[in-house]
Amino acid sequence: MSPERINPPELSPPTGFSHAVAATGSRLVFLAGQTALDAAGKVVGDTLPEQFERALSGLLTALAAAGGTAADLVRVTVYAVDVAEYRAHARELGRIWRRLAGRDYPAMAVVGIVRLWDVEALVELDGIAVLDGAAPS
Repeated sequence: MSPERINPPELSPPTGFSHAVAATGSRLVFLAGQTALDAAGKVVGDTLPEQFERALSGLLTALAAAGGTAADLVRVTVYAVDVAEYRAHARELGRIWRRLAGRDYPAMAVVGIVRLWDVEALVELDGIAVLDGAAPS
């Protein structure tokens, strides 16, 4: 994939996201929402950062299974049950993102919601990636 991250100077400087991402490639991968579920389907982690790390790891695991990497992400939506808490942990969440996914940010949005499917879940991430080439064998 050859992503072009577009951040017009007329818009506020992006921190932890890109305003737009143009991508060319031959495969679109739509990633389902990931929360902090373990392999047994149980929500793990008591804090937002712990759950964010687990959810992001799940998203990247699904993407890797499709043959992609974090650099292939062009769009990620974060659903948070408490946006104020998300903002309070923004620096820590940014460090987690950079450690797991690097510094090439996709177009992103954080959406405040009332609750997620699993009542214990604090955050969910879904995404879209653009990959070059055919599906992995």
